[in-house]
Amino acid sequence: MLTRRDFLQVAAATAALAGPLGGVSRAASRGHLTQDALLSFAPLGQVTLLNFTDIHAQLVPLWFREPSVNIGVGEARGLPPHLTGKAFLDHFGLIAGTPEAHAFTSLDFADLSRDHGRVGGLAHMATLVKAIRAERPNNTLLIDNGDTWQGSYTALKTRGADMVRAMNALGVDAMTAHWEFTHGEDRVRELIGMLDFPFLCGNVVDTDFEEPVFDSHAYFERGGVKVAVIGQAFPYTPVANPRHMIPRWSFGIRDALVQEHVDKARDEGADLVVLASHDGFDVDRKLASRVRGIDVLLTGHTHDAMPGVIRVGDTLLVASGSHGKFLARLDLRVENKRVADHRFKLIPVFSDVIAPDPEMARLIDDIRAPYSSEINRVLGRTDSLLYRRGNFNGTFDDLICQAVIEERDCQIALSPGFRWGSSLPPGEDILVEHVYHQTGITYPECYRSQMTGEMLKTILEDVADNLFNPDPYYQQGGDMVRVGGLGYRIDIGQTMGRRISNMTLLATGDPIDPSRTYTVGGWASVNEGTDGPPIWDVVSNHIQRKGVIDLPENRAIEIVGA
Repeated sequence: MLTRRDFLQVAAATAALAGPLGGVSRAASRGHLTQDALLSFAPLGQVTLLNFTDIHAQLVPLWFREPSVNIGVGEARGLPPHLTGKAFLDHFGLIAGTPEAHAFTSLDFADLSRDHGRVGGLAHMATLVKAIRAERPNNTLLIDNGDTWQGSYTALKTRGADMVRAMNALGVDAMTAHWEFTHGEDRVRELIGMLDFPFLCGNVVDTDFEEPVFDSHAYFERGGVKVAVIGQAFPYTPVANPRHMIPRWSFGIRDALVQEHVDKARDEGADLVVLASHDGFDVDRKLASRVRGIDVLLTGHTHDAMPGVIRVGDTLLVASGSHGKFLARLDLRVENKRVADHRFKLIPVFSDVIAPDPEMARLIDDIRAPYSSEINRVLGRTDSLLYRRGNFNGTFDDLICQAVIEERDCQIALSPGFRWGSSLPPGEDILVEHVYHQTGITYPECYRSQMTGEMLKTILEDVADNLFNPDPYYQQGGDMVRVGGLGYRIDIGQTMGRRISNMTLLATGDPIDPSRTYTVGGWASVNEGTDGPPIWDVVSNHIQRKGVIDLPENRAIEIVGA
């Protein structure tokens, strides 16, 4: 559990660097937000860890809005990363209206996105990585926490090969995985064979004999320090994604096995043990309290961007956001096989002020060129701010649900609670590429089926427990399932089966009848053999038919007990 003392340490470390951007706010207030300001950092110790996670195949700059709702439950209630907006700014001592406030919160997103531009882009990240490596040539390790091979048009069309090429060019030293597995067992093995670095998933075993499927760890020497990097894949992959794509592989948290990997690394002379994990922040906070000997835990999956390191016992937790929006830098002084001192900075990749690396830019152009005319095709325009990230429906989700209802002639739409997908400020064109940012998966069929009111409640209750179970080890998915045509009340603090009430069919205002059958559309079913058109066609056709997207505020979900 995070203590008040830990919070004060985070705040003190943040203040010592003049804010998490190392003085960027002061520079920006004078109109001098620069690449040098973003890179400004006083090196420390023998090892520099660079980390990104959940990039979701984003090669070029984009807009990305952080969540306005991120509810913590149990011991995580009210703790980072479950702070948003003003509460987040107050906790970390950030100033509203600054580049850092824009980077880390959703406040005034539409207006500030005009001021500060897009974020991310691998050519821009490559510039930062190369600059840090030039400064620390024998000290730097670059770790990718997974969700890299999925999330864009080109990743879907090349079946992940585009991102393998890009990560090799970026010089990644090791990675772990989650959405990578949705390419299926055979393709995953092919892509691993194309990597120039290790693919580490120590918690994946075969279903026959529980033998390891992948390497668990790799060793690196940096600055005279022997570094062990252990990989932890998303433990609930066969639950959150189709099991039939990876039927012979078994996943799990397996903290006892993680302890074995850590102990083995120590026995083999590791001075520093790093766990690259895709468990999610709250799961990793619990895991760090149960497994001894992890010096640094790089956490992914939940897309949290934390401007300070969180300490759990002797373990430092780093959460570096998503979509290529941030690059984490953690410098470590290691003495007697312990971290004696550290210095941290989560660098926002503000693409408008970072010169793109020419080499990476050429590679990205080469990857995208065969698809350029299609990905840049204009479908319509949005007058609304479009975004996804948050525990409940975002406006992009509302758009998808609206498309499913109207294009598939349904009463109710269900859309998965995925965290990935870019944002769009009002007034922007909606391109084919943007639709694939929200829908680019290998099981895209948009089904149309009949469900009873009782089944609908069961689905909502099940997903709610996956998200709001007070024990992090039982939180097995993404955010809450998105709904269209359906309103409900959710009491976060209740137990399984008792959270959902007041379910209403919005078209008529009538209560949902448990025994009545409703026509329901949805997509991303984990069941094999699902039929229907690909969701990107459904959404694209809808946008083209509408021309201009203008969404009313969604008031259909009442949240209590948060």
